[in-house]
Amino acid sequence: MALKSTIMKVQLSLSDMDRHVYQDFNLTLAQHPSETDQRLMIRLLAFALNSCDGLEFTKGLSADDEPELWHVSYSEEIELWVELGLPDEKRLKKACNKSKKVVLYTYGENNQAIWWQKHQPKLYEFKNLSIFSLDYAATQALAALVDRGIKLAISIQDGEVWVNTDTTNIEIKPLQLM
Repeated sequence: MALKSTIMKVQLSLSDMDRHVYQDFNLTLAQHPSETDQRLMIRLLAFALNSCDGLEFTKGLSADDEPELWHVSYSEEIELWVELGLPDEKRLKKACNKSKKVVLYTYGENNQAIWWQKHQPKLYEFKNLSIFSLDYAATQALAALVDRGIKLAISIQDGEVWVNTDTTNIEIKPLQLM
């Protein structure tokens, strides 16, 4: 018998002073059985960092040909493609060819630097690609916030992110690699 996704309800209050986006969201996220809490929260963080009208969660781990998040225009052009993790160069090339803008958030304990060193020279060819590295300790702290009902306030200013609950404050400084 196949395991089912876990459904998470998220109340997100976003204050992005860098992009002048101030909005409250009621989101429903499906956590794939193989998805870690850390990855789920990074998806939510990526949503906040790229929030715009039309930004949607995709099938994620359940679909090989879709990103984690995307914004598709009314004319069915992919405006934004958001990836997570340490994908291979072919996947990023495909994303860059299909979308106007691609954003990748890398995470992990010891493997980000190795991945970056290996792929960096080839990735500079993709002019519509931005890559941000997320600190392992900060993303682990985010993972500790997972619950079936999550209530978060996320503030973004000068590239720094503050994630707040009633009892927790987490600072995240995404490091732009390119």
